[in-house]
Amino acid sequence: MLRIVRSLWIWAASAFLVVVWVPLLGLIWMFDKGLRLRTARWFRRLGRMLSRVGPWRIRITGRENLDPKQVYVVVSNHQSLADIPLLSHLRLDTKWLAKVELFRLPLVGWMMRMAGDVPVDRAQPRQGAKALLACGKYLRQHCSVVFFPEGGRSRDGEVQPFNEGAFQLAIREQVPILPLVVEGTGRALPSKTWLWGASRDIRLSVLEAVPVAGWGAKEGAALRDAVRQKIVDELERLRLNSPDEVEYGEQGEIRADLPSARE
Repeated sequence: MLRIVRSLWIWAASAFLVVVWVPLLGLIWMFDKGLRLRTARWFRRLGRMLSRVGPWRIRITGRENLDPKQVYVVVSNHQSLADIPLLSHLRLDTKWLAKVELFRLPLVGWMMRMAGDVPVDRAQPRQGAKALLACGKYLRQHCSVVFFPEGGRSRDGEVQPFNEGAFQLAIREQVPILPLVVEGTGRALPSKTWLWGASRDIRLSVLEAVPVAGWGAKEGAALRDAVRQKIVDELERLRLNSPDEVEYGEQGEIRADLPSARE
């Protein structure tokens, strides 16, 4: 019963924030030109607000590996919808590659379009190529791009095979890859249920950037596998060094201690 009540509260509070944010973001978007960087920053700020609704403590490590002045191809494992608010704690100017179905959602989809995020229809390969071209354009304009190279959420928490597109893009644009590891979001919001899980640590680990100098177009698969292995190894380390469940207060503590983006 407690889980149902808590889940109802989280969804209701999240919906309220989203409804409030749409006109606010729309107003910012109207006066934001070019890459819509200010719009995107305020959209990610919504993610950070949403992460404060639940009773979880977010722990972020590896901040020394992130240079806010550097442009990256950002890649992360994907456990849950809760990954999105978690990754919003990265104070980078970013655009996100996301499945086209999210852009069709009312309110949230509207904000994604206003922020300049990139839709991709995985059922249409030509659309995928077009989406990567849009991502490449952002990189050349010194704006990082976020990918979930598994292509969808992991059902069991383990890292699934990666798609090669993000890594080929990094090689073509000569942009370093920034690997991220999320852990705990899959238990916070399990798949195939609307019920949120118990209070736990949620972790975000920022790994050392992987330079792509010297990698050729034919080595995209090898680069993909090397980066994936780094993420797998870090996920295993996090699980070995983290308690399975920790009890915290209702709001928890947010350690969003990464360098701030330019405002």
